[in-house]
Amino acid sequence: MTIDIHGHVTSPELFKRFPMPASLADIDGMIEQKAALGIDITIVGSPVGAGTMVPVPGLDNYDQSAEQLDSFHEWVAETIRDHDDHLRGYVYVNPFGGADGLDRAAKRLAQPEFVGLIVNTSVRGEYLGSPAAEDFFALAAETGSPVLLHPPAEPVGAAPMNGNLGLIEHVSRPCDITCGVASILLAGWLDKYPTLKLIAANAGGALSLLREKLDLAQRRAMAGGPQGTRRSEPSQQPDGAPMSQQLSRIYVDTATPSKLALTAAVEVFGPEHMLFGTDSPPLTAPLRSALDILDRVEMATEQRQQVLSGNACELFGLTEADKP
Repeated sequence: MTIDIHGHVTSPELFKRFPMPASLADIDGMIEQKAALGIDITIVGSPVGAGTMVPVPGLDNYDQSAEQLDSFHEWVAETIRDHDDHLRGYVYVNPFGGADGLDRAAKRLAQPEFVGLIVNTSVRGEYLGSPAAEDFFALAAETGSPVLLHPPAEPVGAAPMNGNLGLIEHVSRPCDITCGVASILLAGWLDKYPTLKLIAANAGGALSLLREKLDLAQRRAMAGGPQGTRRSEPSQQPDGAPMSQQLSRIYVDTATPSKLALTAAVEVFGPEHMLFGTDSPPLTAPLRSALDILDRVEMATEQRQQVLSGNACELFGLTEADKP
């Protein structure tokens, strides 16, 4: 069994309102294409809820009503029920959206169709190291739900790219993952909520190349002073476990075309914390390449199988009974 923990789908209603890649609407085609390669289950969701990753002038993806999100999640649940041999879902939530949004997300998680949460690594330019994210992390810890940390449509640093969608998608968004997860580590959320199950998309961005730099940043934060001001909020714990050690508690997916990134991820996060992911839909790169690149990364056969399915089964509570 092979499990893809990073896929996306969008409802027909949203296609009428927003420009989006056509692959997001072809559920049957996606399942058929993956099944031909032995990819049995895909965990799908939307990193923008009832919005779009394609920039639309005047659109704020975080300005969504509870009714819009409920309608979207109902469609996702129905789609999963129609394809329950092949799909499971993420519940989208704005981590800064307030108690009502978190309560609604918790109720959705009680449905068997949903096995995790999907959130953005930054929201309107604010990373999840912010004290305002504490209620969200408390919810994730209490429910035991894996959290896919996904870059937003408009990551930090998108504006200076002057609308270059290629740079935003392939440079700014992985950088948002890098900075967003680093802020989570420095904030001490993993120390305060040790049962958190956090998955950094796109092999964790550049985190695996910054292991030693993260510790230097933490020491600067501990030192205080004008260039390393120490935060006083209870959730901020720069003197907690070294950030380089905390990295080994983060999961990452394999949704990257870089063998170098995956090789570094094996060393830094460990094969036991890697999960097969394609980011498809919407990515249209040949799915075979997502499997082939793993064959080129040095791992034992048993470790590779753990990456392809074993780790996901354990993390998401999936079993052989879920296999088509």
